[in-house]
Amino acid sequence: METKQATPETINSVPVCRSCGSEHVARDAWACFNRESGLWELENVFDDEHCHSCEGATKLDWIPADAIQNRRVRALNDRFRTQGLGNGSIVVTSGMQAEGTDFVLAAIKAVRAFEDFSEDNDPWGEHDFGAVDIEGQKVFWKLDYYDLTLKQGSENPANDALTHRVLTIMLACEY
Repeated sequence: METKQATPETINSVPVCRSCGSEHVARDAWACFNRESGLWELENVFDDEHCHSCEGATKLDWIPADAIQNRRVRALNDRFRTQGLGNGSIVVTSGMQAEGTDFVLAAIKAVRAFEDFSEDNDPWGEHDFGAVDIEGQKVFWKLDYYDLTLKQGSENPANDALTHRVLTIMLACEY
């Protein structure tokens, strides 16, 4: 029985569809039943790859397993920041409040519309920090992840059921 060795690309990596990025993918393979273990064992893997999300043939890309976690955190962060969906709170500092309601509303609108992420301001790809200019003033925003009691950090920021996001919006001079 031929067994395939792990390759450098597959160690601590996850296959995803090259077209849509879904993890819900499959490859054609043969499995052989082992009477001693009572289990099916993978015997050979072939080249045909299929994406269940795209519902068709695809090619696979291998991405680091921790990148999947970052991708989930990014999606939850974007959903909360841009649409207000998910578990979370928005905190506006006293300096922001002192600028008045119109200023605060303009800042919230700018934070929701922010898309200028780069390697410099988002090295982990989680979309958890940004800076915007409101009426000539630099405003920072930051997302932090807490457990549901808000007493400690979240065990798993990629799981919205375990995480309460706190979006803090502040004047840069308050940082």
